Amino acid sequence: MARTLWVIGLAALAVLVIYGMRKGWNKRKRGHDDLVGSLPGVPPELDSLPELLPASVGLYVGTTVAGDWQNRVTAATLGNRANATARLYRTGVLLDRSGDEPLWIPVSALHDARVDHKLANKVVPGVGMLVITWRPDGYSSSTEAFDSGFRHGDETDPAEWVSAIKALRPTTTTDSEYDDEAAVERQEET
Repeated sequence: MARTLWVIGLAALAVLVIYGMRKGWNKRKRGHDDLVGSLPGVPPELDSLPELLPASVGLYVGTTVAGDWQNRVTAATLGNRANATARLYRTGVLLDRSGDEPLWIPVSALHDARVDHKLANKVVPGVGMLVITWRPDGYSSSTEAFDSGFRHGDETDPAEWVSAIKALRPTTTTDSEYDDEAAVERQEET
């Protein structure tokens, strides 16, 4: 009889833990929906535009709130890891994710790019991953920025992508005090 009560108690505890995790995930998702808004669609004319760098096949690591490498954004499938192909055009960056909608980051949304070794609770050795900082179009500079990570699966140098993305940034974009603070925090964490 005592064994049966233990089994029932542990099963009830497991159900309670799963319920709490699900409730927390849904709460986080509702909060991030407000931050993200609606993501831009992929322009239909991309097929006719030349790519600035050869496409790179790798892993879309996820998207986080900028400056907080563990705060994964769960809205609009941005939190889902997926195999992806990165493509760079004069008009923006396309992360074509397998099994999920593509993530299109237009030039007007680009804020910064860097090579980092951690994002969205994933730490990678070696060369690191490409991290693109962006703000959804139509949002002010005080709006939350996002970091989207892409780990190249081939011999592509992420630093080359960083240089090319930084060259595309709008000339009206200025480095803010926020970026300096985030860079200092990243240096302190390593």
